[in-house]
Amino acid sequence: MLIPTLSPGASSFTHHRATLRLSEKFILLLILSAFITLCFGAFFFLPDNSKHKRFDLGLEDVLIPHIDSPKEGKHASGQEAKEKLRKSREELQAEIQTEKNKVMEDLKKTNAGPKPLPPVPMPRVVGINDGEPPEPDVKEKRDKIREMMKHAWDSYRQYGWGYNELKPLAKKGHSTNIFGNSQLGATIVDALDTLYIMGLHEEFKDGQEWIEQNLDFSVNAEVSVFEVNIRFIGGLLAAYYLSGQEVFKLKAVQLAEKLLPAFNTPTGIPWAMVNLKSGVGRNWGWASAGSSILAEFGTLHMEFVHLTYLTGNPAYYQKVMHIRKLLAKMDRPNGLYPNYLNPRTGRWGQHHTSVGGLGDSFYEYLLKAWLMSDKTDTEARKTYDDAIEAIERHLIRKSNGGLTFIGEWKNGHLERKMGHLACFAGGMFALGADGSPDDKAGHYLQLGAEIAHTCHESYDRTVLKLGPEAFKFDSGLEAVAVRQNEKYYILRPEVIETYWYMWRFTHDPKYRQWGWEAAQAIDKYCRVSGGFSGVKDVYSSTPTYDDVQQSFFLAETLKYLYLLFSSDDLMPLESWVFNTEAHPLPLVISGRASCGDSPHLL
Repeated sequence: MLIPTLSPGASSFTHHRATLRLSEKFILLLILSAFITLCFGAFFFLPDNSKHKRFDLGLEDVLIPHIDSPKEGKHASGQEAKEKLRKSREELQAEIQTEKNKVMEDLKKTNAGPKPLPPVPMPRVVGINDGEPPEPDVKEKRDKIREMMKHAWDSYRQYGWGYNELKPLAKKGHSTNIFGNSQLGATIVDALDTLYIMGLHEEFKDGQEWIEQNLDFSVNAEVSVFEVNIRFIGGLLAAYYLSGQEVFKLKAVQLAEKLLPAFNTPTGIPWAMVNLKSGVGRNWGWASAGSSILAEFGTLHMEFVHLTYLTGNPAYYQKVMHIRKLLAKMDRPNGLYPNYLNPRTGRWGQHHTSVGGLGDSFYEYLLKAWLMSDKTDTEARKTYDDAIEAIERHLIRKSNGGLTFIGEWKNGHLERKMGHLACFAGGMFALGADGSPDDKAGHYLQLGAEIAHTCHESYDRTVLKLGPEAFKFDSGLEAVAVRQNEKYYILRPEVIETYWYMWRFTHDPKYRQWGWEAAQAIDKYCRVSGGFSGVKDVYSSTPTYDDVQQSFFLAETLKYLYLLFSSDDLMPLESWVFNTEAHPLPLVISGRASCGDSPHLL
């Protein structure tokens, strides 16, 4: 059998050699690619001294930044890193602490507060001390009020110093969500001017020292814009004007700057709360679909006008005038201002109108803006008069028993209930009587007297002779609380405030008599060894305590009682206007918004 053989031909050989060459080329290409990849990879994995190097030393991560020196270059930075590694733990900790201290010092310089304030003249302060009454029995009562203030202050000084408020039974500090989670010494700031007016100057000095050394607003705390404005800014401004001590002015301005971010809303109507550190604002969740509250954004004018005067910064004045202009353009149902306004849309929320809680001090500040301007802010006066006319028409009624009361308007219906907070209106009507349109001064003075009488009845018809939080005028009951959660008394000042204004304008002795009844009841039923406490049921002969000494008890209740038993030359109303927390501020003329003038003192 013949086995065929393959003859070596040119074409066969040539094909075989070409195949080998392609394989070799492919292998060479792979080797070359691997070499290039290796080179580039090595380049990228080389140490880069231009980056920060983190060394885990077991105690803290130390971040060592490198900055190339034009002379030393990268070699010096590497040497520096080696030196760092050679150091002991103690040396590194010391360096860390030094750097921390340096950062803290830089932060302190950054947060040292506003730039030096422009020099402005101090007002001519009138009637800021003495006021001793000529009658011995009245002087004795005034001395008793002063002793009550001393007890409230000394108890706070001993058990709650630096906290916002006091728990007098537990004998420890207390705070509420209106001050956030920080201890800002609210009672100290709120009580300062009362201490000064009463001549308790050692106590005043203690409060001043605490404020100088401890009051810091650069804290991560969400606070009520309204509450810190009336208590802190109002209290600090009053303390400044009374004493002339610059620290109070500086602290007031530092806080005011922290409040300004609250106005960053689509309408310029401020949020109810603002975080003092971040500047983030929001509204109370319960307030009519995220609305702002009339009594809160409408109770900034007095303090903000003074802030513009003291700082030369027109922003404060412009903020409050913008609110007034916006409200003037809005429709008002039946001429009434609803308590809720949405700061995003600029529309009213629920149609609920009240001269008590949620609405009260808005009307008060319209009148007091006019008074504080030495009666030159006629726009404020006209707005007040129009509002009061609508309130008289729709909210003020007389009960079957002849008691004049102020109800609440809710969605077209009048609720025949009056709150303790609304009892301030008696004093407001009397304060605004002079200057009323159509010669109605006598009418409004009489209306103030009627409200004072009704509120006195709410006290007189209880077992403790202290007024409930709210009281009704229907179902045969008049000036009496019905619900259990409306029977408490938390040391509120509004009724005594009205007594004082009515005394100043009429000198009817019944107002001092009624004030003394209230003072005796407070001293008998609210006084405990650790201060003064609210009570939960004014209709019970054996009341339980709420264990809170409110800061406004020292700021307002005791101040108004002291002034009630003082002569009229102490804090004369011709020279001072009291904010809604009873902090007295001097007259200041506001420039018209149209010409942009800054406010100036008389």
